[in-house]
Amino acid sequence: MKGIERMKNKGFGLAIAFVLALCAMFLGNFFPIIGSSVFALILGIVLNELVDLPENSRPGLNWSGKKLLQYSIIFMGFSLPIATVASTGLSSLKISLPTITVAFLAAIIFGKVFHLKSHLRTLIGFGTAICGGSAIAAAAPIIEADEEEIALSMSTIFFFNILAVFIFPVLGHIWHMSNFQFGLWSGTAINDTSSVVAAAFSYSKAAGEMATIVKLTRALMIVPVCLGLIGLKWYRSKQQGRNKGMLKKIIPWFIIWFIVASILSSIGLVPKVVLPYLKDLSHLFMAMALVGIGSKVSWKQFRAAGAAPLLVGLIAWFCVAGSSLILQMLFY
Repeated sequence: MKGIERMKNKGFGLAIAFVLALCAMFLGNFFPIIGSSVFALILGIVLNELVDLPENSRPGLNWSGKKLLQYSIIFMGFSLPIATVASTGLSSLKISLPTITVAFLAAIIFGKVFHLKSHLRTLIGFGTAICGGSAIAAAAPIIEADEEEIALSMSTIFFFNILAVFIFPVLGHIWHMSNFQFGLWSGTAINDTSSVVAAAFSYSKAAGEMATIVKLTRALMIVPVCLGLIGLKWYRSKQQGRNKGMLKKIIPWFIIWFIVASILSSIGLVPKVVLPYLKDLSHLFMAMALVGIGSKVSWKQFRAAGAAPLLVGLIAWFCVAGSSLILQMLFY
């Protein structure tokens, strides 16, 4: 009964998040270059700026921003079958792994130079290195980032996603890149999957197929990198003498279920006819979560942050794109 009562208290806020998430997904279908995630975050921020939200909406919006973010990651696992992607994309790891490392180092080093908060530079590095908003959503609960840090990092990543869709194909043609070269480059250097698909398929069908495989392989790095973040958090707790009982608290339950979902999908225990619906549910939960996150953020926070997040994102993105090209020349 208490659980039902708690959900009733969240009902109004959840309804707001659901309606705005549907609007964001509708807009995302018409403007795939931007995507539903960007629209959801913007709609949440606009809601907070223009509407005096009643207090009874806050519990549901806050719950969306935290819990639905985690559920979206779990359902994402069903669309990332490890065995299928790994069998085709392992050869790209010699490009992906170094570029992931370069992105992290660039974000951390230049984030310190521009005096970004630790969580913000970690999220920008994580999003640039692996797969944009999904990676940020997975890492944020582990490092206990707040809504402002999530919103700022996602906005930074999405800005460069949109630029990449227009810039990459033009550069590919100027440099006379083959379909294989462009697919490998865009798959390793563009952050979000939708932007990878938009850029690569505009280049050619073959480049698009190659880029998608590389991008999905890169996305799988969410798991080991998240586990690395968990290990680092546990180590720091141990160094500070707070390790007693900390390991259980540090390991997020949703990461465990994400791995389980991916394994179930890989070994064929999830019917293929169900997978598209699970993927849609993941997108819906992600959009609702971003509405909730956006509803706690104001434009004042973005103005206060200044140009530093964009500069760090730009440098990290440039390092990823440049290192990917250099490694291609070395290995192919």
